[in-house]
Amino acid sequence: MPRVKYTSSDVDLMARMMRAEAEGEGQQGMLYVGNVIVNRASAECLDFVGLRTIPQVIYQVQGGNYSFEAVQKGNVFYNRARSVEKRLAKKNLEYWREHPGKYALWYFNPYAPCPPTWYGQPFAGQFKNHCYYEPEAGTCASVYT
Repeated sequence: MPRVKYTSSDVDLMARMMRAEAEGEGQQGMLYVGNVIVNRASAECLDFVGLRTIPQVIYQVQGGNYSFEAVQKGNVFYNRARSVEKRLAKKNLEYWREHPGKYALWYFNPYAPCPPTWYGQPFAGQFKNHCYYEPEAGTCASVYT
């Protein structure tokens, strides 16, 4: 059973997002980004209440801006998803979870060392240029299931 229900257009959209956000970090980096997307779709807490589909997660607006930089700047649409990104997206949607993105709901590239918290959420780990943050203990049990 997949971690989140999805369609072929969801796979394509998620694959395009993974490529736009982390292509420079290779397949592993794209998997971590994909994991955050799936975690947000399965979380029922914090800023992610009611998000259940991949498009809802990717096009979520918070504070007047899209949640993901690739959507804000439009580069999620610059390149179509290739078969490798689609395969990675399906892997995320079906089963894949690994540290530091295993339970992460946020990531960003600080262009500096990763801070120990980000908007009050604890640092989970780093992969190449991206820092990953998971919810503070006790605030989002649905991410850990």
